[in-house]
Amino acid sequence: MAEGAGRRGVPASSTGKDGGPDAEITELLADWNDFKLLQLTDFYRDRLQQAMEGGVHGVSSALTYENQFSGREHRKVTELADKGERADSSKLLLNLVTEKGSRARRVMWETFVKMRNGVPKLDKILKEIQEYGCVPSDGANIAQGLPGVTSELKDVQQKHKETLRAQTETLRVNTILMREKVKVFQLVDRYAELTVISTVRDRTLVEHELLVRGRDHEEWREKHLREDLEKIRTDQLFQSSFSRSKSKSGCSAAVAGVPGIGKTTMVQKIVYDWATGKIYQHFQFVFSFKFRDLNSINYRINMRELILDQYPYVGNILGEVLKTPEGLLFIFDGLDEFKHTIDFSDSRRETEPRHMCPDPEWRCEVSDILYSLIQHKLLPGCSVLVTTRPTALHLLEKADINVWAEILGFVGEERKEYFHRAFEDKTVAAAVFKYVKENEMLYTMSYNPSYCWILGLVLGPFFTKIDRDPQQVPKTITQLYSYYIYNILKNHGREIESPRDVLLRVGQMAFTGVSKKKIVFTDGDLIKYNLQPSRFLSGFLMELLEREDSGRSVVYTFPHLTVQEFVAALAEFLNPDRRDILKLLTEAHSTTDGRFEVFLRFVAGLSSSGSARGLAEFLGPFPHQTICRVIDWMKEEVKREIANTRSEAGKRRLLNTLHYLCESQNRGLAQSALGFVETLSFRGLRLSPIDCAVLSEVIGLCDTIDHLHLQGCHIQCEGLQRLGPRLHKFRVLGLAINGLGDSGVKLVSAALRDPECKIQRLRLEGNHLTDSGADDLASALRANCSLTQLDLGSNSLTDTSVPTLRRLILTRPSLEWIRLRGNRFSPTGEKELRSLQEPRPGLNVDL
Repeated sequence: MAEGAGRRGVPASSTGKDGGPDAEITELLADWNDFKLLQLTDFYRDRLQQAMEGGVHGVSSALTYENQFSGREHRKVTELADKGERADSSKLLLNLVTEKGSRARRVMWETFVKMRNGVPKLDKILKEIQEYGCVPSDGANIAQGLPGVTSELKDVQQKHKETLRAQTETLRVNTILMREKVKVFQLVDRYAELTVISTVRDRTLVEHELLVRGRDHEEWREKHLREDLEKIRTDQLFQSSFSRSKSKSGCSAAVAGVPGIGKTTMVQKIVYDWATGKIYQHFQFVFSFKFRDLNSINYRINMRELILDQYPYVGNILGEVLKTPEGLLFIFDGLDEFKHTIDFSDSRRETEPRHMCPDPEWRCEVSDILYSLIQHKLLPGCSVLVTTRPTALHLLEKADINVWAEILGFVGEERKEYFHRAFEDKTVAAAVFKYVKENEMLYTMSYNPSYCWILGLVLGPFFTKIDRDPQQVPKTITQLYSYYIYNILKNHGREIESPRDVLLRVGQMAFTGVSKKKIVFTDGDLIKYNLQPSRFLSGFLMELLEREDSGRSVVYTFPHLTVQEFVAALAEFLNPDRRDILKLLTEAHSTTDGRFEVFLRFVAGLSSSGSARGLAEFLGPFPHQTICRVIDWMKEEVKREIANTRSEAGKRRLLNTLHYLCESQNRGLAQSALGFVETLSFRGLRLSPIDCAVLSEVIGLCDTIDHLHLQGCHIQCEGLQRLGPRLHKFRVLGLAINGLGDSGVKLVSAALRDPECKIQRLRLEGNHLTDSGADDLASALRANCSLTQLDLGSNSLTDTSVPTLRRLILTRPSLEWIRLRGNRFSPTGEKELRSLQEPRPGLNVDL
């Protein structure tokens, strides 16, 4: 066995010699010669590199054991992994295997079979190999198999690429900070990479989809880092290992993402990259459409006319192009905005020809054309890309989709990259990003590019002023959006006689949209709310609503759903006829699907003078009676929810009311609503960092709470950081089973060192505390005079910490009870700890 070899991380096969999946794949690999195995490795290379990030030690150890790696090579690979540079470690391992040749490659694949049960990504790849067998031809081979390109077709293709490049090379970005309505950037300068995963996450969206994604985003990012989710690049949606299919009739891909996450910009980048020769060159033509434009086609049409309507210059050669569908990619953006139904489970399509579209000349409904394209019944062999919001994904459940993908948004440094590209002054970019990162409420929003856009627009001016006041920088989401609307009013509000009146009417339309989950409005909607379309020349309205004119119809949307929700809240707050706002708030709060959750936070926030001050300059004073009613409603709701926290749903509703309190920034309200409360308990409710930030903020506004129970809330170190400044305030602090680790316990130690610390009972069981963390905790307790009960059970303490615990117990006469059961002490260590009760008769050591 070579130097440094080992068998670390190579679990045994789950099926053994008796057959089953492992035996089946082993036989398949054995049948493949070295060249086929080389093809297989190259075909899956990107995915293998991702998959091995969680199992580098095992693969490298197996290669070393089989004398394919030297001890030095093994150490180099594993050292990178141990330092957290897992991607580099995995890449180095693959490069070394490639250098070593066929024997090393075969050992690597045999090791994958043994590891598959412990590495989900490897298991997924092996299942695909079992299902599909040999490696399909790559894009280059497909391109070579297409008929020769005539000179006329080549000329039209060149014109098509030039046209698409001109249409997509710039990115138009709305601005509220200057008189110019739109700023134009080069796409390559502005585009920031997004994280896309090669699956659509399976969850029921029972809450407001943006908040669900925002609140759960960190959890799903962790899941990705634990190797459960595979990243997919946009150039891998077609003709890659992700798009393998038994059918040779083409590939259909669906990409989902919440509003503002970057679906349309991603489509623009795909089209631009194809037009400039960077990706998908095996496609001779790419045709891109928006579902929003297709809504206006209310007559029967054929595929040929649909293409020519948008790309008339391909008319002379279109017939020739459509004869080779393998060279075509069709893109349809925004399925959720399509007003017609495409029923992929409708069996009538198979028996009634009028529901089918068999060829490009066949006249039918647009929905029938789309059905037939996606199902490979029209132009079989072509590829189709559909984008949609998650709420419309169910429409594709019965569709013949080969690749399912979802845009997660910005992960890690991608957020920083966005702000770096958004500001010409890199000092301002760094300052804005630093502020966003330090404010968890804002940072949690920044996974979404649309949120980042609003953050940049609003926060940028605060960090370009030399004499800026740090106290004026928006702290809550309501304050952020108040500044957003304030900037619109400041730059464009004087262009109309009464911005308040217009905003009220736009807000009423926005509220109806929130109530009915409607985000696209028509001229008819504007007329209904007495907003004449002709007045849209007003810059004020142009910033509140975005207009899209397809040539056949005009539709309007708010820049983002949250803008719609804020304008709706503002209108309801300012409405002079709103006599029964308490009923509205109560009904909205009781809605279980979450559609009013953000709306209510904005209403609560607008009761704060700090949020309303700038807006009042243009909209007049906020009604005092409404402010009082909103405050009274919040107070009563908090009291009501405090009494109903036995169920998880009750705890979630209470947490929502605390979000309202936090947005209000009203110390008197918080003290009045929570003044009778001694205990806050969220046991078993999963809390995100933003939830912890809200808890910290509310606790800071109220001095009566002295029991906080967060056992099993999965807050981890990041959530505890948000609570850190408040931890010393509680007499009873329950933090059990939160995955805090030693770094998290150090935050607790800091609270124990605080001269004003009140903590008497502290529960830290089940937090992966090690001997190192125990040392820091014991050091903190030397200066602490309050603690009487300490639970350190079910951690990872060993005999090494016994001397530390001995000193702690003997030098703290106030300590009455310490629980150490469930750690890793030897019988000798337990005996020594138990003996400490003899010199301390009043002490109970629970082992």
